[in-house]
Parts: sequence; C-alpha cells; structure tokens
Amino acid sequence: MNKIGARQVQILQLLLENRAGLSLDQIASALDISRTAVLQHFSKLQKLNYICDGSLDKTGGRPLRNYCLTERGINSFPKQYSWFSELLLKSLKQQMGAEALRHYMYRLGEQVAESLLPQGHKENLSDRIEHLLSIMDELGYEAILETSEIEQVSKIKARNCVYHDIAQQHPEICQFDLALMNHLLDSEVELEQCLAKGDSVCCFKLKK
Repeated sequence: MNKIGARQVQILQLLLENRAGLSLDQIASALDISRTAVLQHFSKLQKLNYICDGSLDKTGGRPLRNYCLTERGINSFPKQYSWFSELLLKSLKQQMGAEALRHYMYRLGEQVAESLLPQGHKENLSDRIEHLLSIMDELGYEAILETSEIEQVSKIKARNCVYHDIAQQHPEICQFDLALMNHLLDSEVELEQCLAKGDSVCCFKLKK
C-alpha cells in the first residue's frame, strides 16, 4: 500500500472482500468507527483513485450508496507478476533451449516495436531517439542519452532494469530490449553494460 494509513488499508481490505461494494454504515460498523471518520479516510482514498461510487441499494428506507475498489485500488494489493514471469520463462527455456529463447525474445521485441512506431515513421535519427526515450521513460527505464563529440558516439543509459530479477536468471530477456531499440531507431544497438550482470547501468551503444 502506498502512502496510506493502517485504517485506510483496513477499508481497502474490506472492499476487497466485498467486491460488490459496501455502504458507509457497513464500513463504519465493521471497523467500529464513525461515518465521519470513514468519510475522512474516503477523501484520501478517492484522491488516490483507489475507491469509487458503486451502486445504490434501494432495499427499504432511503437509498444507500455503495463504494467499490477501482482497478488501481485492486492493484494496490501485492501481486506476483515477477514470480509468474519467472515460471513462464523457465518453462520456455526448458522446452526450447536458451538459444531459441534468445531468438523468441528478439522477435517479440520487434513485434512490440512495430506497434509503437509513430505514424509516418520519422527518418531523422534524433527524432527516433527522442521517441524511444519517451517510451522507455513511460516503461520505467529511467533512460538518458549521452553523446561524446570526441568519440562521435551516442549511448543510451538505463538506470533501472524493469525486469531486473528475471534478467539475472534469464539474460535472454535482454534481447527484447535490443530488438525494441534496433527497430525503433532503425539502427543497430550494442549492449555494453548490463544491470543484471552487476554493472551500474544498462548501456546501449548506437553503432555508426
């Protein structure tokens, strides 16, 4: 849970257990706190887009508004994506072998890159680099461009590996990055340094 208190976590857990939604009164009763206190916690949770208005319960008396978890609220609970990805990659490597997995990850990177190419693919390399850096930033790579006028070479350095733990066990996954960059830049890229191998950054050198 990100930047929320223990009571707010309890509210989210209640809503997770009751996916159809709960009213203010039901939450207040379950946690033994006042409606006003629930509303105060709701203010924070709604700002974070963790909860939203649900259905109106019209069974007897005045209609009561139910509140539900949003997708963001559901995703605030722990997930095991890394574990499941590791399981899939391990199974694929056992079935096809390491070299075939390398080719598979490269083809996958090319396919993803093709879907990310902008309309009217730009011929200017600087524009293509800018587009690539924007995509890497959205994905969480924390990538920057470094250009050496003396060596007349450009390098893209990623300070974060978005699948670090998996890449340590399955370095074949780095082929995905190489294919993505090669295809989006329409230029060959060489991996000089790798976070998964203990380097301080992932460094991709743009070949002349």
